[in-house]
Amino acid sequence: MSGEELVLRSTRVITPEGTRAASVVVSDGTIVAVRPHDAAVSTHARVEDFGDDALLPGLVDTHVHVNDPGRTEWEGFWTATRAAAAGGITTLVDMPLNSLPPTTTVANLRTKKDVAAAKAHIDVGFWGGALPDNVKDLRPLHDAGVFGFKCFLSPSGVDEFPELTQDQLAVSMGEIAGFGGLLIVHAEDPHELAAAPARSGPRYADFLDSRPRVSEDTAIEGLIAVAKRIGARVHILHLSSSDALPLIAAAKREGVRLTVETCPHYLTLTAEEVPDGASEFKCCPPIREAANQDLLWQALADGTIDCVVTDHSPSTADLKTPDFATAWGGISGLQLSLPAVWTAARARGYGLEDVVRWMSTRTAELVGLDQKGAIEAGRDADFTVLAPDETFTVDPARLQHRNRVTAYAGKTLSGVVKSTWLRGQRIVSDGEFSAPAGRLLERKN
Repeated sequence: MSGEELVLRSTRVITPEGTRAASVVVSDGTIVAVRPHDAAVSTHARVEDFGDDALLPGLVDTHVHVNDPGRTEWEGFWTATRAAAAGGITTLVDMPLNSLPPTTTVANLRTKKDVAAAKAHIDVGFWGGALPDNVKDLRPLHDAGVFGFKCFLSPSGVDEFPELTQDQLAVSMGEIAGFGGLLIVHAEDPHELAAAPARSGPRYADFLDSRPRVSEDTAIEGLIAVAKRIGARVHILHLSSSDALPLIAAAKREGVRLTVETCPHYLTLTAEEVPDGASEFKCCPPIREAANQDLLWQALADGTIDCVVTDHSPSTADLKTPDFATAWGGISGLQLSLPAVWTAARARGYGLEDVVRWMSTRTAELVGLDQKGAIEAGRDADFTVLAPDETFTVDPARLQHRNRVTAYAGKTLSGVVKSTWLRGQRIVSDGEFSAPAGRLLERKN
């Protein structure tokens, strides 16, 4: 803004110290002060007064499958980042698989960056991938700025991204720990999955039986053991099994360097409500029962689970067949994650401060983006303006995702995103988008 000040004013500003009426002063894309609501404003400042709408820090989503390049008919940087912006997300970190090529070498990372650079409406970072045959590529990817490395312990669903055996996990984890990196893990045990009943057809109950909780529990138990032995920093992706929570809590008490995420669909949708044949609800690990969901919420509240991310994993509509055994597994959630979580959170007695902690502050901390995740001086001027008491009914035709298949269709949600701001610039307001202004981010240290 060439030094020109911008002042954003609201009676409900979500700050690290709590919710308060405040004026947030911005200069050159950075928050320079958080002042009292009625503080005097310099004569050259532009004032945006949002009244009683809440001013949140822009959300940081560290688990997104953009699929670009290579499977851009599933999603792409243009549509994914527009959907994110429409949902109040100002930063995302892209997963290394489902794009072609996967982000498993520095050359492949460059390819992805070249594609993303002109299309990003929000800031974008990248995860690398840990495969059985790319241990030699891990440090170069780390040096090139990826935020960490994803691996699978069971088949990923795409041939170009194979899973790690337990021995390979230890080798990759040791390499990553050696340079202080982060390993993020899809934790389902392949032996438990192979032993589970496998039935084709439209019954959700059959699909749920095929991905039992024990597959997560066993994989997490083994992961914790290896991380403890090596002293590595590890992160459990998309936790759905509440049975694993005692293992996780115990590991944290013992000092294992462990963090855990869950997703909006596990917190807001239940197995009991999934209609047979409705594979828009299919994901792996699966949406489980309401009693399981209650325990996930308790674990968020007590810190056993650290954060909430979308695991946005779209596909074309034709891959969402009525047969749960063969349908593509993935929930599209970028545009709806904030209202979905807020709707469920407020019903359980949580506030916007909690939602911001789970979906912005802690996700930014996970990947070391200390300029994101809070409204305080020195941070990027990334904001979401939310009308928390307004409601809307989800109409797939109004979504920005490339493929508008959604498990939330027809649901009434609370929390309407009025506008989204990136480094002091309004990038979306009432459905109108600015030109792409996102930057490509790299890990700082």
